[in-house]
Amino acid sequence: MKPPANGVAAIYLLLHCCVSGSVLKSSALQSSSPFMNVPRNFWQEISVPYTDLPSDDDEQEDESAESTTHDPYPFFDDANMIANVTTQLGSDVYLHCRVNDLRERTVSWVRRKGDEIHLITVGRQTYSSDSRYSLQYQPPNDWQLLIQYSNERDEGHYECQISSYPPLVYLVYLIVVVPRVEIIDERGQATLDKFYKPGSTIELKCIISRVPQPTSYVTWKHGMRMLNYDTSRGGISVKTDLLPGGAMSRLYIANANRYDTGNYTCALADIAQAMVSVHVLNGENPAAMQHGNGPQWHPLRSLVLFVQLLLIGLSCVR
Repeated sequence: MKPPANGVAAIYLLLHCCVSGSVLKSSALQSSSPFMNVPRNFWQEISVPYTDLPSDDDEQEDESAESTTHDPYPFFDDANMIANVTTQLGSDVYLHCRVNDLRERTVSWVRRKGDEIHLITVGRQTYSSDSRYSLQYQPPNDWQLLIQYSNERDEGHYECQISSYPPLVYLVYLIVVVPRVEIIDERGQATLDKFYKPGSTIELKCIISRVPQPTSYVTWKHGMRMLNYDTSRGGISVKTDLLPGGAMSRLYIANANRYDTGNYTCALADIAQAMVSVHVLNGENPAAMQHGNGPQWHPLRSLVLFVQLLLIGLSCVR
């Protein structure tokens, strides 16, 4: 009698053993047992509903999910995504834009003026008509906008943009500081004229302020002649002291004579300057001359006063 297949075969064999009353030995099972003819995947087939073994389709879906990855989203080093940069008039300035995980995306710099947007750079190409602007890439991730010889018109808003979706924008506000240069008198007031007697010492004081980075590069000129390193006349010395946000420079000229009369200029490089007129007078109204202190004599005021007195006198004669 041929035993049934699949799950019914097990039930049939068990019943058959009980009816015959015989106990199967292990050796008999190995040699003549009907279990030998049961397919190897028999137990797997009857247990699938209970163990829920993974199918080939499930394995393919898992492999597909593992192989699907997303590119990292770019981000700026500066989490605030905004910066203020201060530079001095005439200086070169770098606006930094450090980007991570850029990959195939593009970095652009634009200038915003009100509602207008002016394109400056795209990638490493510069599109601005102003040759002072250029893109300087500093590895590994700094897309720097270089502005050479900065001036007051460069002050304002700049944007570093990334071509992502949605776009990322890093805001930079540039401040251009214009230094202030003044030649002052003994009372600390700005002056345009200084008067001295022959043989006295000329002392001019120049105050430089509004300078982001203190500098000692202050020059003095008499007309077009540089005085800082002048040795032809003798008796000339320049002393410059650094101050917070600026400097103070003094010019000393010993034994003043009529050849020292003229315009004197105090300058901070080629950025800003101030001028004073020095008068060395030969015995003329010595009380009004300066000896390092004392009141100033103003020829124009004296002339105006003289004219007024003259007009009053003429009116009285009439």
